[in-house]
Amino acid sequence: MTNPQPLESISTKLARIEQLARENPGRVFRSLNHHLDKEWMREAYRRTRKDGAVGVDGQSASEFAENLESNLQALVDALHDPGHKAPPVRRVHIPKGDGRTRPIGIPTFADKVLQRAVTMMLQALYEPLFDEHSYGFRPGRDAHDALAKLRSTVTGFEKMGDVWILEVDIRSFFDTINHGHLRSFLDERVIDGVIRRMVHKWLHAGVMEDGAVTHPSEGTPQGGVLSPLLCNVYLHHVLDCWFRTAVQGALRGRSELVRYADDFVLVFQREDDARRVWEVLPKRFAKYGLSLHPNKTRLLRFNPPNDGDGPRSDAPTKSKAPAEERTTFDLLGFTVLWKRGRGEQWSTWLQTSRDRFTRTLKKLREWTREHLHDPVKEVIKGLSKRLRGHAQYFDIRGNRRKIRLLLYEVPRMLRAQLSRRSQRGLVTWKSFNRLMDRHPLWEPGPTPTRTRRSSRL
Repeated sequence: MTNPQPLESISTKLARIEQLARENPGRVFRSLNHHLDKEWMREAYRRTRKDGAVGVDGQSASEFAENLESNLQALVDALHDPGHKAPPVRRVHIPKGDGRTRPIGIPTFADKVLQRAVTMMLQALYEPLFDEHSYGFRPGRDAHDALAKLRSTVTGFEKMGDVWILEVDIRSFFDTINHGHLRSFLDERVIDGVIRRMVHKWLHAGVMEDGAVTHPSEGTPQGGVLSPLLCNVYLHHVLDCWFRTAVQGALRGRSELVRYADDFVLVFQREDDARRVWEVLPKRFAKYGLSLHPNKTRLLRFNPPNDGDGPRSDAPTKSKAPAEERTTFDLLGFTVLWKRGRGEQWSTWLQTSRDRFTRTLKKLREWTREHLHDPVKEVIKGLSKRLRGHAQYFDIRGNRRKIRLLLYEVPRMLRAQLSRRSQRGLVTWKSFNRLMDRHPLWEPGPTPTRTRRSSRL
């Protein structure tokens, strides 16, 4: 038996492919699948999360690892087998903050590894093409980087005059991606038959829900390993390139786009520019099978609170709908707001949005109810783990107050739930505090001095 190829060699191979793609931005790649060998699959397996939910076959990561070598070879064979059929994804519904649910498609673990292998290749080809203002699911970039860019853009525009924010919400984006347009976008970069055949199979894989399998004609399941990259490819052509090449040059003032996957905002220096884009944006998206939510897409003037002065822009107002004048808006789970800092200067800050805070507390309460009769030590340990995970994303400079507020609410919620464990009545604060002394909840460390980086949302 030969020794496995070092992981560094796969990384080197990816770096060379990305360099070739960067040097040839207009090249269409025809032959790539020979790189997707067993050692490539091994690296894809290493990069695949092992703690995710299982797919329709019920196979876990540990079960896949029991026969790792044969399973990896089976993936290589499946990749090159025209008769291979992609297994259906298992659909689950995740509650959203507004009472609705978000459908998530969970592939089998073997399919996750295979999707990861193809995603590694496609990411090396597309990463040099993606624009600077795109931050979602890209190496070395995260939501905090997008928010930092937004803050710096807003602050810079405000120093020169008004700031106009166009909040945009794409209705059911992942469920309405048009397969025909997506294929045409991919044709401009990669036409390797093996890779494109697998992408086609995943797009048309069945969705299992309540024991029935359906085959949607459009969309790509959220939760799939490949879906975030396809999202970036689609919006790169529909939005990013269009905004950079056709829109910004036609505007009178400065403008900026900040996008994280399908969440994005447009920032303008002039109101008339913002309204022109607001007017044409729905038509642009409709051309590619997408629609904007009419109640969640809105224009607002976003300047620091002042003494009642009107907009400073000299642009005429021509609009079917008035712009809101607000001092806050939400993006990526945070509320962006103006606040005075040192020297009484206005600057933009971030704090946990009300919806996200309420949703987090609700999830913690539901989890506690589900584990109400577990040992108290384990319940507290589980809550601490979830609080720590929440803080990894939300505990940034200026948001410690919201973290403390959550830590204020959770013990009260826990005491109320523990009081339901028996008929002996309410748990007194005295006994509860003794319990907290023995098994303390997680507490944050020193106040962060900068925005933290997160591996994923």
